[in-house]
Amino acid sequence: QLQASGGGMVQTGGSLRLSCAASGLMPSNSVVMGWFRQTPGKEREFVAAVWRNGAPYYAASVKGRFTISRDKAKSTVDLQMNSLKPEDTAVYYCAADSRLILSSISTPSQYDYWGQGTLVTVSS
Repeated sequence: QLQASGGGMVQTGGSLRLSCAASGLMPSNSVVMGWFRQTPGKEREFVAAVWRNGAPYYAASVKGRFTISRDKAKSTVDLQMNSLKPEDTAVYYCAADSRLILSSISTPSQYDYWGQGTLVTVSS
């Protein structure tokens, strides 16, 4: 199971930190964890993920503003979001998978486990 938290409302330029706690998954060394987001009428899109070796990957739209970090001992993954823009408004979902290949890291359908989503609203 994945449990996401930390969403809320913030003004343009502000910051939020999302957290996701995993339980009952495969050993943490084999699990890739990441964040996606979705707005009404649009497909779920990749935001960021951390690979098995700890390397982070980001969507171009958030690179330089968002930072993903993972604590394997605690089975958590956080997303620090700075310099938020109205276009970052979305429901954010954490995701995890133990069989993911690197070329699919940004593909939502390749993740087996999903959190419940947390709403982030950035006002202009």
